[in-house]
Amino acid sequence: MSLSPTFTVSEFVEVCNQSLEYAFTGVIVEGEVASFKINQGKWVFFDLKEGDTSVNCFMALEQLGVALSDGMRIRVCATPKLTRWGRFSLTIRTILPLGEGNIKKSFEALKRRLAAEGVFDPAKKRPLPSVLGKIGVISSTNAAGYLDFLKILDNRWGGLQIFTINTQVQGLDAPSQIMRALDYFNQQGQVDVIAIIRGGGSADDLSAFNDELLARTIAASRIPVITGIGHEVDESLADLAADVRASTPSNAAERLVPDRQIVQRQSKLSVLRVHQRILDAIDGEIVNNRHRVQQIAQQITHCIDLQLQHIRETTKVLASLSPENTLKRGYAIITGKLSPGSVVKITTSDKIITTEVKNVTNR
Repeated sequence: MSLSPTFTVSEFVEVCNQSLEYAFTGVIVEGEVASFKINQGKWVFFDLKEGDTSVNCFMALEQLGVALSDGMRIRVCATPKLTRWGRFSLTIRTILPLGEGNIKKSFEALKRRLAAEGVFDPAKKRPLPSVLGKIGVISSTNAAGYLDFLKILDNRWGGLQIFTINTQVQGLDAPSQIMRALDYFNQQGQVDVIAIIRGGGSADDLSAFNDELLARTIAASRIPVITGIGHEVDESLADLAADVRASTPSNAAERLVPDRQIVQRQSKLSVLRVHQRILDAIDGEIVNNRHRVQQIAQQITHCIDLQLQHIRETTKVLASLSPENTLKRGYAIITGKLSPGSVVKITTSDKIITTEVKNVTNR
């Protein structure tokens, strides 16, 4: 008969925790919240109970992604542990509210708090890039919503580079996986936009997107984020934190890229309109040129008329001053040397007279 091992108290607690850690790397437990409290603004304590049975729970406040209150039914992912005070406890990693009423209660409380902090501020939201080449997608690659999203992207536009990170989109691990994917895309900086995709489901299925830390991570993303989660009636904190909220995965694809057939038709119409404008401009220019030619022709004709009138008037003046016309008015032209004894010629309108100069005096 072997002897039972002997431990000190601290050794016993350590061995128990090693055994628990080996047996339960992580447990998922459901129950009702009781005695919820926050100590020193850092630590969260509450009991998880079922009827007369309860277990102590502990976690850091910064890890609490939901709004808790007594009476809420939740599901936790935790590590069982024996504390140094000899009390059995669950160290909580993640929490999800259960039931539509509890989910809504937590959602509304977080929504008010985050809105007051400006996490959902419309002024901080960025428009989607007008030209997309690379899209980062966070989704479950087996989900119908994801496949619909890809199909519509390809049908509407095509030729895009899609980088997908496969994550859970429901359950306790979904928020942390989605946050890690967001961090990866932001660190790489290779995509133009990040799309978070999840098809429809129950309130419990979609509750992962009401995680406070996930909402803050989406709001802090340096790359614009679009969400296509659930159906049009579904609203989550992730939707409110995103730059653009699409009603469904299919609508997210429609919001991201235009329909190439519509773009082609619009382009053809634009080309036709531009072509018609060019023709109209040419016709207008021809008409304007004709008008200008007519104006120039009129100006030239007017200048010619003025010059002709001037020539006629000048000709008239010159004609009146011609020797013949002068002679006709009774004048005579004397040619020769005007000195006594000289012979001169006198021309009148109808006679030529030769005579001798007898005397010359000055006037």
